Amino acid sequence: MGKLWEKGYRLDAEVERFTVGKDYILDQELVEVDCLGSIAHARMLSEIGILTKREFSGLKAALLEIIRLDKKGKFKIKPADEDVHTAVENFLTKKLADLGKKIHIGRSRNDQVLVDLRMYARGHLLDIEEEVLGLVEVLVDFAKKHSRVPMVGRTHTQPAMPSSVGLWAASFAEALLDDLELIKTAYDLNNQSPLGAAAGFGTSLPIDRGLTARLLGFRKVQNNVLYAVTSRPKFEAVILFALSQVMDDLARLASDLIFYSVPEMRYFTLPKEYCSGSSVMPQKRNPAPLELIRAKAAGVGACLTQVTNTARLLPSGYNRDFQETKEALFRSFETTEASLKISRLIFSKLKVNEKALLAGFTPEVFAADLATKMAEEGVPFRKAYKEVAQKLDKLESQDPRENILRKKHQGAPGNLGLLRVRNKIRGELLRVKKERSRLGKVRRALLAL
Repeated sequence: MGKLWEKGYRLDAEVERFTVGKDYILDQELVEVDCLGSIAHARMLSEIGILTKREFSGLKAALLEIIRLDKKGKFKIKPADEDVHTAVENFLTKKLADLGKKIHIGRSRNDQVLVDLRMYARGHLLDIEEEVLGLVEVLVDFAKKHSRVPMVGRTHTQPAMPSSVGLWAASFAEALLDDLELIKTAYDLNNQSPLGAAAGFGTSLPIDRGLTARLLGFRKVQNNVLYAVTSRPKFEAVILFALSQVMDDLARLASDLIFYSVPEMRYFTLPKEYCSGSSVMPQKRNPAPLELIRAKAAGVGACLTQVTNTARLLPSGYNRDFQETKEALFRSFETTEASLKISRLIFSKLKVNEKALLAGFTPEVFAADLATKMAEEGVPFRKAYKEVAQKLDKLESQDPRENILRKKHQGAPGNLGLLRVRNKIRGELLRVKKERSRLGKVRRALLAL
């Protein structure tokens, strides 16, 4: 079988290797969604009279066979195929002869890869949402358990004011919930059907784009066919931005855990089964997973930069440059999901050393609170600030637990508002469950057409 663009000549071997790149490897992830997209497209063609019902049944049976073979690891895309679309069509043509050659009418690989990537991203975005919510649950449980455990709050890494372990952990829970809002926005933007855009200029066939959108479970049709093709890197960049925000928060969490678990501080003890050792120093327990999360956050940020820079100056329509954004998208999904899982594992077994935390409270940590108390009693704050600054060496220590529990306004150490966060988690988990159920019904309906 040849390439879909076969013109009667062979492409130079070196050029072929260069242009195919890793697509034949990456596209193994897209076999099922490509087949589902083809089933929907073939069903639509049968509805408008381009295919007979019998032809549709034959094509669908062969596409289902590909899905079964793929599940068993027996459908392999070869470098000569270039991509999943060619591999699938070659299989159909080999099995069904001329009928297999009819599958591509009314579409292009341009809208085909778009629909594949959007279905792929849709599933992985839901995976990320579940992992984010799972980590948020662990963080909230941790914050609740240690809500009354004092901890020195820091700015510029220096001791600042009394805080709590609960406030610290809950801050990351709320940060991740904000990241979830970005992921939801990316999901909604991605959930538009590009199928029927063809090469970016439509087709003379009376296709029904609304039908294929409904069959594939998309929220709506992406209207303008040229923009549908051109929008690929934009949509990918929005997804990558959301993932990069998750990773940035995980990197900051990792940095805190590394800092607070050093032996000289020992606020926390990392679970030893998650710490690798040294080949030279027998005593070492290295926070390697946390260090890797920081580095991988930079990698996801780099993928975002790659995609935005790739798209910035391209002319309208499809450009082969788009091929280079696929790996960045796939790698970022994999990295973010793995980093969320690792963070959740570590936090679920993180040990809090209350004695070490209390030992960090020197009298000057209470300086700002003393100045505030004086201001509350009528001393102008700037005057109170200067008076406290002049007698730092004479300050007396206070009970840090009593201090944090006095701060009861919304979101303060004595009033973390965790119930509000738990209610948010429950609502979001229910939403994700409903969307997964909906997409499951979409898939089953396609397989049963």
